[in-house]
Amino acid sequence: MSTLANIVTAIIALMHLWFLVLEMVLWDKPTGRRAFGLTPEYAAQTKVLAANQGLYNGFLAAGLAWGLILGGTEGTHVKLFFLACVLLAGLFGGLTATRKVLWIQGLPAAIGIALVLAA
Repeated sequence: MSTLANIVTAIIALMHLWFLVLEMVLWDKPTGRRAFGLTPEYAAQTKVLAANQGLYNGFLAAGLAWGLILGGTEGTHVKLFFLACVLLAGLFGGLTATRKVLWIQGLPAAIGIALVLAA
């Protein structure tokens, strides 16, 4: 179970690295605009806000990686903290932005938390 928990945690970390790239680098490019359904004008106006959001996603990815590297009890606590942060961000995004965030960000975090606790 521990291996599965670590695999899911690593996938969530990689997802948040991808979110970082989407929001910090690709926001106003065709790939970023398509991912978020943005017009070129809106993407240009909100580029700085998106970059800030992307940076936070990078922090989440770094925290999850930190937990994986630590291993043991300390790593478990770190993974649970950052997975809880991801879950809360997913819940908030699902309530305030689009329900899609709940499924893309919140559900994987909830699964990760369950697996880490079960391990």
